[in-house]
Amino acid sequence: MQAETNQKLYTYDDYLKLDDDNRYELIGGELILVPAPKTVHQRVSQRLNHLITEFVLKNNLGEVLYSPVDVVLTKTDKPQPDILFISKERLNIIKEKYIEGAPDLVIEILSASTAKHDRVLKSRLYFAHGVKEYWIIDPDLKTVEIFIPGENNWYLFGAYHEEEKLISPLLSGLEINLKDVFVGLTP
Repeated sequence: MQAETNQKLYTYDDYLKLDDDNRYELIGGELILVPAPKTVHQRVSQRLNHLITEFVLKNNLGEVLYSPVDVVLTKTDKPQPDILFISKERLNIIKEKYIEGAPDLVIEILSASTAKHDRVLKSRLYFAHGVKEYWIIDPDLKTVEIFIPGENNWYLFGAYHEEEKLISPLLSGLEINLKDVFVGLTP
């Protein structure tokens, strides 16, 4: 005998009707509570956002946004990447209340409560919807992995630790000394 589940599949419209002060992501119709990040997460996010935004603005490449911002990929998929970049040719996907479609670059900063979703569910979602570059940052290990799309899955472009300089294949010319991102951080 198979057990029945009463789990409701949520849509973006259902999500908009929620009236509690929590943050959620919507993945495959599942409503996922996103707790407030720890300070180490916020420090990494702030530093990276600053460095990437400065480069993007200086080179007139597009726009960088950071969480919380809804990225509506389908009516049942609405992640909130930590940092995202949209090229100037695609700025029309930025709507008043959300991003309509896949950003060019998505950055997720791991935490104990989100690592599984970031590495598996959201990674698959971003690949399927055409994200051009995906960064996974582990603030505890002080590492960054950069993935680019392959034929059927992500291809690891590069893995970097805190003593190295990160380069982005998408944002040509961007170099980030990871000491500037991870300096003084304790998990």
